[in-house]
Amino acid sequence: MDTSYFFKNLTMIPEVFLGTLFIFLLVVVLTRIFGLKSFSKMTGFDFVITVAIGNIIGMSINSSKPAILLGAFILLALFALNYAVTLLRFKSKKAEDLIDNDPLLLMENGQILEENMKASKVTQAELQSKLREANVIRLSQVKAVILETTGEISVLHSNDQSITIEDYIMGDVIRQK
Repeated sequence: MDTSYFFKNLTMIPEVFLGTLFIFLLVVVLTRIFGLKSFSKMTGFDFVITVAIGNIIGMSINSSKPAILLGAFILLALFALNYAVTLLRFKSKKAEDLIDNDPLLLMENGQILEENMKASKVTQAELQSKLREANVIRLSQVKAVILETTGEISVLHSNDQSITIEDYIMGDVIRQK
């Protein structure tokens, strides 16, 4: 067996270590400046930014393509872009509506909304799994199941039939697709 594969480029270890340390510290600093929301699962846009940041970190550290300083600049640009879009969404309802998906009601008062399930491509098995995760044992306990803007599914349930969900909680939820 040729072991040279395992010992290639050992002379680059100090450079890789310093580059990794630099990129790591840069991400920590940028996260402190721009906030933890930089890595949130709030919207599809946030997801894309998070994946892009991870990709640039990995490529810069692992292959030096892009080079460490170019990778650092790209990271700064991605954090700044994410911050700018977050500000735009915060200040403009139109921008928020354009960028974000709307939460969609999948179940209401124990009834599965089949049309919304079809429109959102959520399967019965996925819905059943989320109901079990929420410790629902009877469909009549379910007040609402919502496909959130992040792709997560929220289950609101109670054993008390007299409890209703406040309007504020359901304010942005689309009831019919």
